[in-house]
Amino acid sequence: MKLNEASWDRIARVVLGVALILGGLLAVGGTGGYIMAGIGLIPLITGLMGWCPIYAIFRTGTKKDESVKATA
Repeated sequence: MKLNEASWDRIARVVLGVALILGGLLAVGGTGGYIMAGIGLIPLITGLMGWCPIYAIFRTGTKKDESVKATA
């Protein structure tokens, strides 16, 4: 499994995931809160893994190809 998320993308996903989980469990509560927390697991997990299945399906991503070296 090749990483397809840039570091800024991973950070944004983890922050969004944690916010959705905490917001769902602490602020919303009830069934809606559990659903919101469950949805928050998706960006959290993909951010921690560094791999997004949607990016893989469309063969794209935010991570730049490491084989291309900048020469200055």
